Amino acid sequence: MAEAFCMLGARVYICGRRGGVVEAAAAEITAEHGALAGGSVTGLACDIRVPEAISDMVDRIWSDGGALTGLVNNAAGNFISRTEDLSTRAFDAIANIVFRGSFFTTLDCGKRWIKEGRKASVLSILTTWVWNGSPFTVPSAMSKAGLNAMTQSLAVEWGHKGIRFNAIAPGPFPTEGMSARLNPGQAGYGGEMAHNPLHRAGRMPELANLAVYLMAPGSEYVNGQTIAIDGGAWQATGGNFSALTAWDDEAWRRAREAIQATNAADRAQRTV
Repeated sequence: MAEAFCMLGARVYICGRRGGVVEAAAAEITAEHGALAGGSVTGLACDIRVPEAISDMVDRIWSDGGALTGLVNNAAGNFISRTEDLSTRAFDAIANIVFRGSFFTTLDCGKRWIKEGRKASVLSILTTWVWNGSPFTVPSAMSKAGLNAMTQSLAVEWGHKGIRFNAIAPGPFPTEGMSARLNPGQAGYGGEMAHNPLHRAGRMPELANLAVYLMAPGSEYVNGQTIAIDGGAWQATGGNFSALTAWDDEAWRRAREAIQATNAADRAQRTV
């Protein structure tokens, strides 16, 4: 999505807890795509679990490039688990990023837009589970459903102020981190795609194209909508993890160990 916005000439800011990673990604995207239309990407370190960190980050953006014209809530955290195995800490790890972090970022930007009388667009990346829930990813399903409610609520409350709200509910768009936590120990999502009406996973440019449309002036009459992009999977299969009801204790043990190994590797990278 950042690449697509940059290619169209936007000045983009991306944030994440690992400042070095987002800064490197920003530099790479700008070098590869910025020359096409004068776009640029800037990386900022921010832990959106901390409201004060969000405010500091948005202060930096406003003072650097001026007021944002749009916000994409793409923060995510997820892993499969039997709900009875979850600790309160595990629940908070998801809810504080996906639900609270996205809301506080939206609120911080929204207050500024309203005070300054500016138009803006907010796009949240959700999941089809907001419509039917998902067993074994309950913290994520609850958090994403909350953002779906935020999208519909603020579309009405802030619409007359010139601030639009929409959301995208993607099916599988495989990435390394996502596959490691939602399909641990397996080779991506290939086997599951046999049940998708289009028999494939999503391609990143398809998601980017939809995001660009919803953030662009040409979609100004689209407000309060959540649009699925999953090949029709949730209509066909529910698009969730209900099939994991067939797993036994040993399967869950193996999955838990694989996810823990992935988390440990990520923590080690954050300390470098």
